Amino acid sequence: MGRVLSDVRDSYKAPDGTGIHPREASRHHAETSPSTLKQSLEKAKILIEDVDVIAYSAGPGLGPCLRIGAVVARTLATYYKKPLVPVNHALGHVELGSMLTGASDPLVLLVSGGHTMIIAFSGNRWRVFGETLDITIGQLLDQFGRSLGFASPCGSTIEQLANQSSGSYLHLPYVVKGNDVSLSGLLTSAIRLASDKNNVLPDLCYSLQETAFAMITETIERAMSFSGKKETMVVGGVAANKRLAEMLESACNRLDGNLFVCPIKYAGDNGAQIAWTGILDYVISKKQISVEKSFIRQSWRIDTIDVDWRK
Repeated sequence: MGRVLSDVRDSYKAPDGTGIHPREASRHHAETSPSTLKQSLEKAKILIEDVDVIAYSAGPGLGPCLRIGAVVARTLATYYKKPLVPVNHALGHVELGSMLTGASDPLVLLVSGGHTMIIAFSGNRWRVFGETLDITIGQLLDQFGRSLGFASPCGSTIEQLANQSSGSYLHLPYVVKGNDVSLSGLLTSAIRLASDKNNVLPDLCYSLQETAFAMITETIERAMSFSGKKETMVVGGVAANKRLAEMLESACNRLDGNLFVCPIKYAGDNGAQIAWTGILDYVISKKQISVEKSFIRQSWRIDTIDVDWRK
């Protein structure tokens, strides 16, 4: 079992009502990476020479931001002569979540700004049981929130407003196809309803959450029944939403299963998930990559990766 020695962050904040601009975000990463690294080592009470492996997020993600991380990692690996390990960002969510929650063989719900998918481990890889057909749940919440002028990420603001609702439900599209979900129509309808001043915003936020989370819960329950898994683990930034956890808890109870939710502090993107997955890959699989052959992939699916450290 691993443990997190430090978790220093300096996140890019987009102006209210706007999304993340890749160029501006990458500039922020370039400017703050030296101080963030320095603080991380200080908090962990180690020297860079004590580090055995340099892991970096190779994707998926925004290209300019991934490039900055890769440049920093290549520089450190070259100068200090350390092994370099590329890590899949989605896999990082899963492995850190497993380490922190103790889930051993879970059905995983990965819900964030970049992902909405249900996966289970089989045959040396994570297999996809269902995913979004268009936008992710994180994009749904952020785009709806930004249309109202909220600051990104918007999920917590929408959750707070939903908690103020009287429980009056406004009809919104519910689209589940097989074990996949479609959220773009839900977004369009929610934005249209928000333009009608007769609709109460907390009720609309409540309705948006209830609809989207019910769609996801339906697919989770079906996947649990099909796979026979008795553990469901939720990771990704949207894992912090308490209403989603309540609905998934009910589904797990109906199937005599257990729900594991990644701690809120580590639900979103963080360096610990990349570090821990890099350790697993290097120590157990003995994998590393030369600086010359190192890469980034903006679209790097988790189901294309051999995971040698799981059985």
